[in-house]
Amino acid sequence: MKLPMLLIVIAAAMPAFADESSNVYLPPRTAVPDARPVLLAAIQASNGEAHGVLTGDIANAISQRFGATSPIFIDVTTERRYQQPGCSRLKVSFWQDGVLLPGAKAPRKQTMEFGINYCLDGLPPKSLL
Repeated sequence: MKLPMLLIVIAAAMPAFADESSNVYLPPRTAVPDARPVLLAAIQASNGEAHGVLTGDIANAISQRFGATSPIFIDVTTERRYQQPGCSRLKVSFWQDGVLLPGAKAPRKQTMEFGINYCLDGLPPKSLL
């Protein structure tokens, strides 16, 4: 089974998360050690979206540094598909609840968003057309 199909199977098998305090539905998420599998899944998804939850040493180190106990979520949406096959402009969002930043009075939701031009081969597109 190829990696993209495996990601789809894993994502479909995982339960959806729900934020019980706000009754917000969170889509099914794939557990990943870094964002790359989520970027690739978004490029290949018919709706241009993919969702993950960061796991492993990186996630543990970030959570320990900020005293957070909730998962680190990754949401990727496709903003534009380029003419070059397998290449897109992606909006990437990492977020975590219960983050206590230095000097803050209370923990809160912390989000980091950025855009990236990315292709299935891991390189940027040759053209932005």
